[in-house]
Amino acid sequence: MDQIDSAKGVLDGQVAIVTGVSSGLGRATALALAKAGARVALIARSKEELVAVATEIEAHGGRALVLPLDLAQGNEVLTVAQRTIAGFGRIDILINAAGTDVPGAITNLTLEQWDRVLNVNLRASFLLAKAVFPYMQQAGHGTIVNISSVAGKRGWAKTAAEGRAHGIRACVLYPGGMATNWGDWSRTTSGQHQRDPLPATKALPPSEVAALIVWIAAAPTELVLNEVIVSPLEEIGWP
Repeated sequence: MDQIDSAKGVLDGQVAIVTGVSSGLGRATALALAKAGARVALIARSKEELVAVATEIEAHGGRALVLPLDLAQGNEVLTVAQRTIAGFGRIDILINAAGTDVPGAITNLTLEQWDRVLNVNLRASFLLAKAVFPYMQQAGHGTIVNISSVAGKRGWAKTAAEGRAHGIRACVLYPGGMATNWGDWSRTTSGQHQRDPLPATKALPPSEVAALIVWIAAAPTELVLNEVIVSPLEEIGWP
């Protein structure tokens, strides 16, 4: 609380959008931003819980905009930027703090549940960032914070690790730049139609990554590679 109090006023005049405000990190972040001087657009499904947070903000002299909506519904998400501009006239900060999951075994997970997790955790963050970006670009500044989770890097029971009891392994492979026909490495997009292929030290041949995948699949059954990051020796794919 002392750290929050010491930040009082540092965001005077700015406007923040925060998702997942009904509880947890989203709620705490909205309160902290308001205490720092920002006007805050509050997003969650429950209007009652949003009003409670807004009331707390306003009781301390802040201003809040209550925007109840379901982040799984793309059409609703697309209205957030315009509604915030209408209410506060600008957008300086976006905090994508909302998140959801479906506890239980993967065999019981329905397609609808899976789609909802992706829509809330991934698509909504993209749509909100896409919507606020032009306003930030015009203003010449802005901050977007996407809250992820250690769950995206580490599995446990009923997630990526649930197959262990059955001898099933799960691995996430993170390849760096590869000489493929996709993205920045495509000859079409990189303008290399007439040039020699990039050397393997700069762009991994897919065959080498494929050989690594074979090695992972053929590894001793008692060995679990949770994550594998592989990059060319002279990685040039980063901005």
